[in-house]
Amino acid sequence: MSDATKVGIVTGAGSGVGCATAHALIDDGWSVVLAGRRLYALEETASLSSVPERALAVSTDVSDPESVAALFAKTVETFGHLDLLFNNAGKNAPGILLEDLSYEQWKSVVDVNLTGSFLCLQAAFRTMKAQDPMGGRIINNGSISAHTPRPDSIPYTATKHAVTGMTKTASLDGRKYNIAVGQLDIGNAATPMADRMAKGVKQADGEIRAEAMMDVNDVGRAVVHMASYPLDTNIFSLTVMASKMPFAGRG
Repeated sequence: MSDATKVGIVTGAGSGVGCATAHALIDDGWSVVLAGRRLYALEETASLSSVPERALAVSTDVSDPESVAALFAKTVETFGHLDLLFNNAGKNAPGILLEDLSYEQWKSVVDVNLTGSFLCLQAAFRTMKAQDPMGGRIINNGSISAHTPRPDSIPYTATKHAVTGMTKTASLDGRKYNIAVGQLDIGNAATPMADRMAKGVKQADGEIRAEAMMDVNDVGRAVVHMASYPLDTNIFSLTVMASKMPFAGRG
């Protein structure tokens, strides 16, 4: 494939925010590498895009260093360079009491949301540092939970707070390589992962209430906007959320 087009990697591209963002980038003229564990879901994302030939599906376990290295090697082998990483893959744990959370449930969220995000960010740094011209952009998927938690969400909230720290540090570390790093914090995009919000979730006062949702395609538009700037300009932090969801008044 030609290396003349803009090239991005989207992790967690098999569904939800990742799928919507991949489609938005392709609509904007990007070639997109779709990364995720379920190859059939990635292939469906590609087939439903406006230009399927500009999508490349690569089965990837973001928590495995060798799998992540293979993803970035395949990207460079196919397209010749990398302009963007949307570091999106993530998972949640069941909304159960903190004291009832198992070690396995804690670790499974940390492995994907934090370790996986770090491994992909590190691989993007290595790739963008080595290419000519040097540089690129990384957008980490944070969350409203990177600012304000929900009850019974300690694994997800802790990892998303950690992603914010990773974004800030990587933004400093990337300057010398012309790598711009920012974070998109998303609130209540209508995806299968967030479906329970529309049905009713526990609020800070213990009551169960349904919450307002937003079109997931608006998240894709936000990523395209962040990615549209030259590398000497960076949207460091952007929050996109359902207008009427509890955030400013949560707690």
